[in-house]
Amino acid sequence: MLPFEPKRRVLLGAAMAAATLALAGCNDKPKKLAIQGSDITGTHLGSDLAMVDASGQVRTLADYKNKIAVIFFGYTHCPDVCPTAMAQLAQAMSLLKKDADQVQVIMITVDPQRDTPEVMQRYASAFNPGFIGLSGSPEQLAKTAKSFRAYYAKSPGPTPQDYGMDHSSSFYIMDKSGEARILLPGNAQAGVIAHDIQQLL
Repeated sequence: MLPFEPKRRVLLGAAMAAATLALAGCNDKPKKLAIQGSDITGTHLGSDLAMVDASGQVRTLADYKNKIAVIFFGYTHCPDVCPTAMAQLAQAMSLLKKDADQVQVIMITVDPQRDTPEVMQRYASAFNPGFIGLSGSPEQLAKTAKSFRAYYAKSPGPTPQDYGMDHSSSFYIMDKSGEARILLPGNAQAGVIAHDIQQLL
């Protein structure tokens, strides 16, 4: 059996090296999150975000890398859901204290007909000066919303100009590399939002 010992040691060494590499690969996976929302790691939601800010620049997730991005779809004429959600996000930033500097809240309009980039920025920053509002063309919105699997549709009102927008209401929380990680309902309380954001810091 002695002539075969070197070969055996080589095979054993190769097996150990393979096991080490496998373990290293496991360590590269995002850690399991202790969150109250839904873990959407691996879905790549929002990868096609491309909307316009108040300066006229098209913004993508790449512009917000190295920050936790919290994204919400809504519109400025929304009577209750949107202002309540934005107020909760503002309160969450207060709860995060200094950690809020590592977070970027972004509101994307589902009503680009009325919500220009400038209107969106004024609306978003009214809740917190650091918040960003984005708008764009109907085509840009359609592609962006599809990327997030976000629903929106116009609902008729008393006049053609006075219409509403039905839309899904969720907070999408992206990690610092721009990957979708957490989904929270739009009625989540500030404490829950702050807690789940902290899991990515």
